[in-house]
Amino acid sequence: MKNWSDYPIFLAVAEAGSLTAAGRALGMSQPTVGRRIRALEDHFGTSLLKRESGQLVPTNFGQSMLDHIRRMQDEASAIDRSSATLEDSLSGVVRLSATEGVGTSWLPGVMQNFRREHPDVLVDIGIGFQSFNLAQREADIALRWRSPGEQNSLIGRKVAEVGFGLFASPDYIERRGAPKTPQDLTEHDGVLAQIMDGKSLWIMDGDGKMMFEPKQVTFNTNSIWAFDQALVHGYGIGVLPMCGLINRDLGLMRILPDFVQMESLYLVAHQDLKRSMRIRAVFDYLVGAFKEDAAFFKGQSTSEYDCESCGVAPGHNMLPPRAHQLKSLPVAAE
Repeated sequence: MKNWSDYPIFLAVAEAGSLTAAGRALGMSQPTVGRRIRALEDHFGTSLLKRESGQLVPTNFGQSMLDHIRRMQDEASAIDRSSATLEDSLSGVVRLSATEGVGTSWLPGVMQNFRREHPDVLVDIGIGFQSFNLAQREADIALRWRSPGEQNSLIGRKVAEVGFGLFASPDYIERRGAPKTPQDLTEHDGVLAQIMDGKSLWIMDGDGKMMFEPKQVTFNTNSIWAFDQALVHGYGIGVLPMCGLINRDLGLMRILPDFVQMESLYLVAHQDLKRSMRIRAVFDYLVGAFKEDAAFFKGQSTSEYDCESCGVAPGHNMLPPRAHQLKSLPVAAE
């Protein structure tokens, strides 16, 4: 079989359950995916997929093929990682993955400081709520919320405790009043964002289940920027990282100011890649940057936004000039 590239296409279809979904994931058209699957079936002289409950699932032979394909994929990824560990220079690409917010407001600024010392390192940042596969080198280093992941081959380090608070626009508070207790949230409108693992950005208990659910959800999105604007335009109450309010002067009011929900943020890399000089250098640099900005991420600087108390390490340039002029966040009157 000379066309090895057909194998990952078959794997994508088996995992997605349809030609269309696999094509979307691979950046290919549905007819092209179907043609490549038929070519594989013609080669082996048997069906690889069958339809069950509206989904494409592997046949018995197809399942046995998938076991081999996954092992091939793992071996190919291991070769790729091995080549990276041989690099002993501070040059080349380092792929980072992060979610909106920390990946769009904080990470570019701190990595520019790294590049001033190491100009031959190219920073490639992938932004999204999906989990990039580090074993397959979809990313070299990832920032992940709540846990580093379950793969034994990963090295994870908790780098920040991030403080979240409840916010709404002055217009919404004027129209609906400010809740005085968390239980009052059940009588208010809620603004939600869909984040990692399909969970909503809201108050969560220890098991990751929503608490004090709003009476109605008036805006729901998978974009943090759309989420911000929904809050600004008075759709309802939402949960935001308090450090994010420093970066984005949204004019929101904090409600229930005694409420703070802490979430853990982890820096993760594959254990093989930690032997690459440039990847190890970036990993260690980010660990230090998070340590310097610990107070900022906890939200401990939300009462005084001058340069000495904002929790920003010197030279990070992570705040726009106007953020340094703010003295306090408005708090909704009770």
